[in-house]
Formats: sequence, structure tokens, C-alpha cells
Amino acid sequence: MLLAAYAALALLLAAVLGLELAARRSHPPAAAAPPGANPAFARFQRGFLRGYLPALAADWLQGPYLYKLYQHYGFVETQIAVLYVCGFASSVLFGPVAASLVDTLGRRASCVLFSLTYSACCLTKLSRDYLVLAAGRVLGGLSTALLFCAFEAWYVHEHVEHHDFPAEWVPATFSQAAFWNHVLAVGAGVVANAAAEWLGLGPVAPFVASIPLLVLAGAVALKTDENYGKKQALAKSCADGLQRLVADRRVLLLGTVQALFESVIYIFVFLWTPVLDPHGPPLGIVFSSFMAASMVGASLYRLAVSPRYRLQPITCSRSPSSWASSPSSCSPSPPTQQESPAESFVAFLLLELSCGLYFPAMGFLRRKAIPEKDRPGVTNWCRVPLNLLACLGLLLLHGADHGPAPAASSPPAAALMLLALLAVVGLFSVVRHDAELRLPPPQGQPDAPEL
Repeated sequence: MLLAAYAALALLLAAVLGLELAARRSHPPAAAAPPGANPAFARFQRGFLRGYLPALAADWLQGPYLYKLYQHYGFVETQIAVLYVCGFASSVLFGPVAASLVDTLGRRASCVLFSLTYSACCLTKLSRDYLVLAAGRVLGGLSTALLFCAFEAWYVHEHVEHHDFPAEWVPATFSQAAFWNHVLAVGAGVVANAAAEWLGLGPVAPFVASIPLLVLAGAVALKTDENYGKKQALAKSCADGLQRLVADRRVLLLGTVQALFESVIYIFVFLWTPVLDPHGPPLGIVFSSFMAASMVGASLYRLAVSPRYRLQPITCSRSPSSWASSPSSCSPSPPTQQESPAESFVAFLLLELSCGLYFPAMGFLRRKAIPEKDRPGVTNWCRVPLNLLACLGLLLLHGADHGPAPAASSPPAAALMLLALLAVVGLFSVVRHDAELRLPPPQGQPDAPEL
């Protein structure tokens, strides 16, 4: 699989380049000057990305070799599954309280806390003690919750309140961050592969390499101003979110799709290494190929919703679940047949490509369907079944007395994805004519029929 992994990465990157060029040609030139033309805004944006991007890079570096590290320490598949469950359970515990913690503690202090806790998480990987590794997974759950809450909250407050830039410019920064996040994800696999093979530390090397990046992110955060958010009771936020879920069928269906689809992605994060590693591929390059496939999906989405094609996000959201619910994309080769690593690799690439389509489409629909004040509460409620479903899928491995890990976990993943497809069909039937969830037509043109 060595050549296949490198060839797949090269082909996927070429596809990304071609699709990005096509997508940019499909968008008409902006009439107004872009926000980046403002020197003060460009300087502020660069300062934020200087701290945020190293934090994202450190997170991605740890992806390719986590399972391999536990396996290297001599743990069996069921023990590794329990370690992954510790991480998911930590997300259930810390996810709902992260926003309140950040607002109370301070956004800058929370960014520094993220740097410290994630560095400690990386250091636990140097230990072979099972309980220390489990504690590291709990720290990882806390750190991830802080990463995707503290930095963005700090930026939005500084952008609007301190610098008084137009609120319409905020998406420009997060668009830049999303683009570089994809680039960093692809590059992280290559760097992790080189570190694991050349530094002489084995699969723990990428975790050690993450620590300087985390220190850099914390150091940049220390140089910024502190800001705080409005204190809101967690109970009230969750109550408002639950009320929104019950009152709006669209939101309930969106939450159902999110919980089902993304729980399968969590199971895939565990599954891909034991499926492919026995065939000797470079795990970092395989990881980069997955991230490149996700970039292809994201580029396809941008092209599909461009003025040239004008597909609606709800239409794009059907494709990921349709592709991913196929048996080949949810499971490796059937246990009764001779295992084909090429088929499994292609299936996993297809699953990642569907993620690239899914996340921007789902993000658009959530922003339109869920009022901003209810969004944290709704997100908290959706995360609970998401993580619980992923935990249940992995705990099936712990209780399985026969068959390899992939054989035990693939049927639950396939069942969840099929349910996600049914939920998407239900969502499409409810909102396909909902003007609120459609992209606005170009100026001077009537709205097009649903495609």
C-alpha cells in the first residue's frame, strides 16, 4: 500500500487544485473591496491566525498515530477502544460547560489553559501506564472543547467590541482559518509520518512534536488583551436549546442527522488504523490522503453552490449520507472474504469526501434554522447522543469475544449511517421548499427551482 497511499495523495491534491480554480472562476468578482484590503483589519487578522493556526496544527499532528501508539505499548483492541471511549465521554462531560467556563475564566486565560492541558495530554503519551493514558484522553477532551470555543470567542469579541470592525467581516477571518485548517490537516500527516520514522521515537514522536506548537499558541495568547463573555446559566442555555429542538421539527431533524452521521465519523477515527495498518502503509500519508479527500468534498461544495450551478445546501447534504451509507464505505472487506486493503482504503476516502460535503452544508443549515441565542444549547443536546452512540459502538468491541475490531464495529457504523440517510430524507421533505434555508438568488434573478 506504500505506492497507493502516495499516489492517492498526489491525485487528490491535484483534484483539489482543479476544483478550487473552477470554484473561483464560478464566483463573480466582488463589487466592494475585500476586508483584507483594510491594513488595520489585515494586521489584526494575522495576529489572531498566528496563535490559532499552531493550535490547530498541534491537534492535527496527533491524529495519524494515536491508535498505533497504544498498539505499540502492547494494548489489545478492546483496551484501545476503552481509551477512545474515555475521550468521547470527556467530550460529553466538558462540551456543555466549555462555553460557560471560557466566559467566566476569560477567553485569553482559556486559550492559555488549552495550551497547558493539551501539552500535559501529549506528555501522558510518554507513559505506558494504562491509567495515565486514560487520564490523557480525559485531558484531550477538555482541551478540544477549549480549542473550538475559546479562540473563536476571543476573536469575535475583539473584532466587534475592541476594534469596532464591521460584524460582516468576521466570516472572512473564519474562512481563512478554515482554508488553512485544511492545509494544516494534510501537512500534519506528512510531518507526523516523517517524525515517526526519522526521529527515532516511534509513534510517540508526533505527540512530542506537538508540544512546541502548543507552547507557541499559548505564548501568542499571553500577548493579547483579556475579554469576558456574558455569564449565562448552563441550565437556562440547555433549557432554551431543548425548547427549540422540541418546537422546531427542522432543528430536531438537523440534530438527528448530526448525531447519527458524526458518530460514525468518530467510529471511523478508531477503525481505520487496525483495518489498514496490517498491510504496512505509511500511516501519516494515509491520514493526509483522508484530509485531502475531505478537501475535495469541500471544494465540490463550493463549486456546487456557486452562481454557475446554484445547488442548494439541503441538496448537497443528501449526497454525503447517500454515499456513506453504502456498505463499502462503512466497513472494510467482509470478514468472510479475503480482506482487500485497496477496497477499504477507497471506501474510507469516499467517507472522508462525504465529510467535506457534509460539514459546510450542515453549517449553513444550522446557522439559518437555529437562532444564535439557542445555538449553544442545541449544540450541547446534539453532542450527547453523538458521543454516546460513538461510545456504544466502541464498547461493542469491548464486549466482543470473537472477530477483529473492524468486524465488530462495522455493522453498528453501517446501521447508524443508514438511519442518518433516512433522517436526511425526512429533513429534505420538510425543508426543500423552505425559503429561509435556501441560498438567496443572484441580484436581479428570480429564485430557481430546487435541484
